Amino acid sequence: MLWNEVKRWSKDKGYTVVKDEEDNQYYWKKNSSNDIKDGGVASSVSKLARAIYNHLTENKWVEHQKTYQENLELKKVNISDY
Repeated sequence: MLWNEVKRWSKDKGYTVVKDEEDNQYYWKKNSSNDIKDGGVASSVSKLARAIYNHLTENKWVEHQKTYQENLELKKVNISDY
């Protein structure tokens, strides 16, 4: 995922994102809210996109994402056995 694409997508969805070059962190927040729950920090562009997506969907797909990630890890283990 490219930073510019996620930045453009988040802006279209009503979010502001900032990349901190010094500590390599990505900060995001919902433009129409001052609530601390409507923002956060991510350590990569993909995690930033996932955090904003989960906020948009009110965490509807978090369990599916966890299951998918666990299945990926299992596949890595199975493949490395050969």
